[in-house]
This record gives sequence, structure tokens and C-alpha cells, in this order.
Amino acid sequence: MAIEPQSEPDQGAGGMSLHLPGRPPYTVTDLLEFPDDGNRYELANGSLLVSPSPTPIRQRALARLLRVLDDAAPPELEALPDVNLAVSQRDFYIPDVVVVPTEATSATELMFKPADLHLAVEIVSPSTKARDRILKVGAYAAAGIPLYWRLELTEGHSLYVYELEDGEYTPPVCYEGGKVAELVRPFPVSFDPADLT
Repeated sequence: MAIEPQSEPDQGAGGMSLHLPGRPPYTVTDLLEFPDDGNRYELANGSLLVSPSPTPIRQRALARLLRVLDDAAPPELEALPDVNLAVSQRDFYIPDVVVVPTEATSATELMFKPADLHLAVEIVSPSTKARDRILKVGAYAAAGIPLYWRLELTEGHSLYVYELEDGEYTPPVCYEGGKVAELVRPFPVSFDPADLT
């Protein structure tokens, strides 16, 4: 959901007022001052995107996908969950999984740049489906991320694979649950999307 300016403060858990630092349009600097309240805060052109804590099935899919990618990754690449991705001062995302060069994981930087990513993955949930299916396809392509995977848990456990070509993603290839997806990028890996849950 997107947060719009309000005349009254947001009500947090227990009816307590929740004041978020800064004013729209928000920046990455503003986000760094936000409370650690269990929500995931992202930015799209300065608009605040808020997601609740992940469901257990989404956490299971995330853990299993990380295991699959870790087992298949060459030493020079590594899969990581929930990293900070700063595209600009007004565009900030937290992909569910990324694949980055192993050398980039030893940096002390708080955020990754799009050029660091070989792959971004989003695991779609009811609260994120619009942004994962539309917004992030455009945002990740514009940022130059060469590969985007969208894992659908409610639609037959399907995996949609987008590849960057001439600055845009090609129409996605769908790998349906119940069949093994044989993928070659960012490295050879095979798995059945249904096995992730």
C-alpha cells in the first residue's frame, strides 16, 4: 500500500500515534530515520510503499529458494535475502532475494546499487501483487537489473522469468509448479517452483 500525507498522525499498534520522519516525497535519507516497527518500507519516485511482515508460507519459499540458489551458485556469486537496493534518492526497494558478486557481500555499505545485482526476485503476496507484477517490472528494468524472477505462490506456484533486452524486460517465460524449471541465468539451476512451499 502507498502512504499518502495525512492530516492526523497514523495510529500504530495499541492506538499509539506513529510519526514517520520527513514529508512526501520521501527520500532514502528519510527512510533511514524510520522506526523498526516490523513493516517493510520502500520508495517509488518518493511515494512510500509499506508491506507487513511476511507470512510463514512466504518465509518458507524464501528460505528454500535461498538454499536452491546457494547450492547451485558458483563461488563468485552469492544469493542474499532482503537487501537494501538504492536506485536513486527517491527510489528504494528491498527485493526478497538477490544474486550479487561474492566480493560485494564483504563491503560495509548499507545499500547495494543496481549494478551489483545479477538477479532480483520478488515473492508475490496478496499485499504486494500489484507492485511485484507491474511496478517492479518497470523499476528493475529501468535500473538495468539483467534478470527478474517473480514467484507466484497463489497461482499454481509459478515462476515468471524476465530478461533485460535493450533496456526493457522481454515478456516473461512462465515455469509452472509441478514441472522442473531448467534455468541458465544467472547460473545453471533447476528446481520445481512447487517444491519451494
